[in-house]
Amino acid sequence: MITVSGTPALTTERLTLRMPASRDWEAYAEFLTSERAAMIGGPLGRDKAWRSFGHAVGHWVLRGYGMFFVTPRGSDTAIGMTGPWFPEGWPEPELGWSMFGGEHEGKGLAFEAAEVARRYAFQKLGWKTAVSYIDPANLRSIALAERLGALPDPEAPCPEGVSCLVYRHASVEVRP
Repeated sequence: MITVSGTPALTTERLTLRMPASRDWEAYAEFLTSERAAMIGGPLGRDKAWRSFGHAVGHWVLRGYGMFFVTPRGSDTAIGMTGPWFPEGWPEPELGWSMFGGEHEGKGLAFEAAEVARRYAFQKLGWKTAVSYIDPANLRSIALAERLGALPDPEAPCPEGVSCLVYRHASVEVRP
């Protein structure tokens, strides 16, 4: 089992967000090898999905934070991921998200998870701003960014080699 000392687990009314673990590999691979991953550079073969999974885990090890894997509260089955993301070469810190299966869409789960992950990035990591890099054809992600209050930032660059829209998240207020 993979662990990093002091990694947080965040909870909402319906969800738990936690660091990725080896038991999440099959759900992640199923997502990345499917057409559902088309908006984030997929579908990939299992070999490249494995490298991507290692990247998600390694980000936690190297940066001390990363994409949280999202599970329904009371379950340990990963249904998506969201969170702060800033790999080498990214122009700015990003708040990213993906739901692994269509059965989890349309229920507000991605919003619920992204909202608590964003609060974590601003309040615990001290971020002052964040962006979301979104494929222009990904209407669901655009709608989620806007629901979160993010605004298009046409002046912000995309990561090298990526065609995207950049949505900027303003800092969130500190709430008790």
